[in-house]
Amino acid sequence: MTQDALATAAGLSKGFISEVENSKRNISAQNLLKVANALSASIQYLLEGGEYQSREHRSIVIPPELSKAAEQLALTYAQTLSLLETYQSVVARRRKNLPKALSVEDWVELHRTIDKVFGHEGSSR
Repeated sequence: MTQDALATAAGLSKGFISEVENSKRNISAQNLLKVANALSASIQYLLEGGEYQSREHRSIVIPPELSKAAEQLALTYAQTLSLLETYQSVVARRRKNLPKALSVEDWVELHRTIDKVFGHEGSSR
């Protein structure tokens, strides 16, 4: 995919894409998600590159609090995994120490915030 095509698909400028690609600018979590969506890739894949293991080849542990939040929000399994990956890729990586475990309410709030900012189709209210 060309920078022009990526910029158009992600709703970003070609200049911005070029600067990020050449390490001249940092990218926000919101713009990273736009790029990931445009490329049909996960944020984790963009951050880790070739070391990324697909969902089929790695163990996934869904915290009990996330499971309860997913039930409350009527999230699908894929939406629940997406929320977990977003947390792990964006939120947890910004902290030097391991983050505290999120409560059910924290997971619900995180989902609602992501939904509000990015307006995912098919997400729960």
